[in-house]
Amino acid sequence: MDMKIRLSLEFTVSESSLEDALAEYDEITVEGLAAEILDKSIACDEIIAKVVEGPNSLEEYDEQKTAAVNS
Repeated sequence: MDMKIRLSLEFTVSESSLEDALAEYDEITVEGLAAEILDKSIACDEIIAKVVEGPNSLEEYDEQKTAAVNS
């Protein structure tokens, strides 16, 4: 029987680590990266990843970093 699992996950990552991970998995968003990691690790179906706080792409990361420096 298939089971649905919902979880909340929070992590901190440096810019270079985020760039490396996105490049390694050939993804452009954190949501895509999380889904790809789960799919490759345990072969999940119908993975839905949603960023609810923080940047979802390197462009958003850069925008938030610039805003933090300017404030």
